This record gives sequence, C-alpha cells and structure tokens, in this order.
Amino acid sequence: MRSALNWITIAALWTAGAQSVWAQDGPRGHWSGAVDVPNQSLAMELDLDKGPNGWIGSLTIPAQNATGIPLDSIAFTNGKWTFHIKSAPGDPTFTGTLSADGKTLSGDFTQGPGSFPFKFSRTGDPKVETEKASPALDKKFLGNWEGTLEGPGLRLVLRMSNESGAGKAVLVSLDQDNVEIPVSTITQKDSKLTLVVKMVGGQYEAEINPEGSELSGTWTQGGSGLPLKLKKAEEKKP
Repeated sequence: MRSALNWITIAALWTAGAQSVWAQDGPRGHWSGAVDVPNQSLAMELDLDKGPNGWIGSLTIPAQNATGIPLDSIAFTNGKWTFHIKSAPGDPTFTGTLSADGKTLSGDFTQGPGSFPFKFSRTGDPKVETEKASPALDKKFLGNWEGTLEGPGLRLVLRMSNESGAGKAVLVSLDQDNVEIPVSTITQKDSKLTLVVKMVGGQYEAEINPEGSELSGTWTQGGSGLPLKLKKAEEKKP
C-alpha cells in the first residue's frame, strides 16, 4: 500500500511540476483543438516554439490536407497571445488567452469580417515545420503563366521569380477576388516542375514544352487530380 501511495504522490508532483513549467513557458508546445466555424468544428494542430530570432509556428488542418502552414507575428499583448497565418488572404488571426495552468489556449479566430471561437489543448512538445528556401529556377520558368483549372473553371496566374538566389512563386486565383496563395516549395529538374502549396493542401506537377511557352500538368488537392495547362504571358514592354 505504501509503495502504491508513493507512486501516486510522485505522479501528482510530476503533473504539478509539468503544469508549472507549461504556465511559465507561454504557448510553446504542440496543441490540438478546433475552430468552431459555421455548421462544423474544424480540427487543427498547432505548433509554437521559440526560435533564435523570436517565436515561430506552423499550423495543420487535416480535413484540408494542409500541413506546415507558416505562422508569423506571434506576440503577447494586453494579456493575450496573437499569431497570424502568414501571407494568407483576409489576415487570418488567432487571439487567445493561455489558462493559468498552461494547459489550454482559447479565444477567437478572425478572417476578414468573420470571427469564430477556438480552443486548443497542449498535447506535447512543438514540432514546427519551418520554411526552407527553394533552389533558383531556370530562366525559362520565370515570369507569369496563365490558364484555367479544368472542372471548376478557375482562372489562375502563376508568378515565378528568383529572389536572392532562391526560387519564389505565387498562385493567383482571378475568380476568387485575386487571392494570392504563396507556394511553399518549388522543385525543378530539367523540364519538370513540382509546386507544393501547403496553405490549401495542393500540389502542381508539370512539364515545360521545348519552346518554353507552356506548362502542362496536374493539380492535385484533397486526393483528386485535375488537368492544368498554363501558357506563358507576354512580357509587357515599359
């Protein structure tokens, strides 16, 4: 009996110690929870950590196959923690309060005019997916590419460039208020191109034609693939 009581006492002390550390450590950790959007509860996984230059974070939305969505502007102001989904339309922002025991983070998620309650529970150590620079692209891939996604008929523009020795790309949806969606990872080998768009859980695999005037490939999202052909737009003369 005494041995059992000792173990119970040790467990209680360990739990109390862990909660104390959590409370002192701010929102650092891996969090599981949901945002209560209209007619459903959208599950999310959140990771927040302290990097060499300040707080870093990433978000995963399983139902949308979106992983490693980068967060930024993580700050503690007026008793509340705030963090934004980086480069997303409508400035999606979480503003929440950390419980006294450091176990829960709850508040409101806003995007554009909408505001929805959220609640996360700390479930472990953080595993933040950090952004990595993509290698520079061959010159033939640079510029603006235009096309229409078969099926929904969405008109898209893909902008690709090299900045500071790294490849950069943005996907613009003309029929959705010209929303700009950053491309997370670019892989280019010879004539083949792969773009990973973590924010929407999408991927585009294509090949450029010998003339360098057309990208032909498949856009995959949510387990379904649709043909997507993009033609290089003519450069506007100054």
